[in-house]
Amino acid sequence: MAGRFDLPEPDAFTRTYWDAAAEGRLLIRRCRDCGRTHHYPREFCPHCWSENVAWEPASGRATLYTWSVVHRNDLPPFTDRTPYVAAVVDLAEGPRMMTEVVGAGELTAGAELEVAFREGIPVFRVVPATLGG
Repeated sequence: MAGRFDLPEPDAFTRTYWDAAAEGRLLIRRCRDCGRTHHYPREFCPHCWSENVAWEPASGRATLYTWSVVHRNDLPPFTDRTPYVAAVVDLAEGPRMMTEVVGAGELTAGAELEVAFREGIPVFRVVPATLGG
């Protein structure tokens, strides 16, 4: 049987991130020297190159930057999920993140999103419009 191509292979450094995701928590990294956040997790700040970085919880809020609807993907388990929405989102804390938007209808750039988790993987869904707003 072929392996799955949608599950991470955590290493000693990223295990903290993936363990938190398995618990339904999204983490990002913040530089203690320049104060900027980044994602994907790295052991150094990509802005100032400091190694003085720490994990912190993210709010789970984001806006949709760009997306593409994928209609064909032959790697397991994506074949069973097509079509799906591959996306780049702007996290409320600043960094951009590649992800998937689930349960989406009509999408627009700038749509408000919230994190959800599928098998310990962060995905995003559109925030329902506030009723009576």
